[in-house]
Amino acid sequence: MVDTQGKVALVTGGARGIGAGIAARLARDGWRVVVADRDTGAAAPPDCRSVVCDVSDEAAVARLVQDVSTTEQRLDALVCNAGFMIRKPIRELTLPEWSLVLGTNLTSTFLLARGFETLLRAAHGAIVTIASTRARMSEPDTESYAASKGGLVALTHALAISLGPQVRVNCISPGWILTKGPAPTPEEHAFHPAGRVGTAEDIAALAAFLVGPDSGFITGAEFVVDGGVTRKMIYPE
Repeated sequence: MVDTQGKVALVTGGARGIGAGIAARLARDGWRVVVADRDTGAAAPPDCRSVVCDVSDEAAVARLVQDVSTTEQRLDALVCNAGFMIRKPIRELTLPEWSLVLGTNLTSTFLLARGFETLLRAAHGAIVTIASTRARMSEPDTESYAASKGGLVALTHALAISLGPQVRVNCISPGWILTKGPAPTPEEHAFHPAGRVGTAEDIAALAAFLVGPDSGFITGAEFVVDGGVTRKMIYPE
């Protein structure tokens, strides 16, 4: 077992979906977990402290930094998971909508890394960003989301160089991860070379590894977790 005694992790967008899975895994591993989410009606996973925060807002992030600095007084792991998608034709996508997606999915990581730099350096901590395979492949009408996730992959390696060696920074790019909606069909499972659609626990297991000591020689890396789909050649029938 990894010694997590007294260590503190912050997970953004941690009230549901992949973020909740990561927060629950870290709490189960013995971390003190703070969950930051803008959804005031969502409950944090058990054994996690919940903070309402819109991480796209500079002032709100500054308050979050002050809160963690005062309450936990340290930060060993930052998981930048908050994100959402607006799917609409580019001719209908407004600049405020574009900016909101980029602010939540990409700019928030800059704000959080900048705000928590001192605490993370002091703890020789780690940052994990949650991008997407959509950084490298797309469906129609997803320009703002794809751009934000592509930027997050690049921001990850930039932060790794700037914050190292005290702070390691790595990126997870999930593929199809079932967090809501109907259960996948047998055909949808079979489409994946791994034989199934992913779960939040798949991403949480990797995140737990990347913030732990066994990944001490890994930084600036992107890990694609998609059951092999982006390595699968597809031809029209």
